[in-house]
Amino acid sequence: MKKSPDISVSTEPISDFQNIVEYAKQMQGVADFLHCDVMNVNFVTKNNYDYNLIKNINRNSSIMLDVHLMVNEPTIDIPKYLEAGANILTVHYEAFESKEDLVNVIKYIKAHNALVGISFKPSTSFKEVKSFLFSCDVVLIMGVEPGASGQATIPEMFDRVKEIDDFRTQNNLNFKIEFDGGVNPDNAKKLVELGTDILVSGSFVYNSKNRSEAIKKLKNID
Repeated sequence: MKKSPDISVSTEPISDFQNIVEYAKQMQGVADFLHCDVMNVNFVTKNNYDYNLIKNINRNSSIMLDVHLMVNEPTIDIPKYLEAGANILTVHYEAFESKEDLVNVIKYIKAHNALVGISFKPSTSFKEVKSFLFSCDVVLIMGVEPGASGQATIPEMFDRVKEIDDFRTQNNLNFKIEFDGGVNPDNAKKLVELGTDILVSGSFVYNSKNRSEAIKKLKNID
């Protein structure tokens, strides 16, 4: 039997930054991670927050921080996100013009006692990215185009989960598969059966009247 997935609740539906801190407090001991979607307009369609908010969340809650950088040129600020308290730090393949820089960033994050994740857009071929998976702890699959909460999952991304799970098995690798985009109880079970270990939920959990019950629904894969 497949074990229940970890749930990483996303900050993306929240526009007021102080409410993000309150949400983190509410979710500690309920969700497994807080998925901190950090964006800038040079990579997606909007700006939101940076490592200063991550530091504030870390100071005021005990929840594990799953930091997802949807920014261009992330290299210069990565030490600041690690210092701020990121437990998982995920970078985007497309954010690096030099793949040597991406290799160096992966090594740097691992050397500073955080789990390193790699993500890539739905339009990016898995073939471009797979050589980097040998060095990563987490592979974050985007089920939607990055940048906006509440989108429906792109159906082809279910096939991507299976492709990456097969690659993991064939190469005897231990990275976790994380899925972000349109996650709800209707597709959570399928995602877990295909190999997903961590489900990111933004709108579904945040907009629920009972958020604890919403998380239980996502974890119930039987």
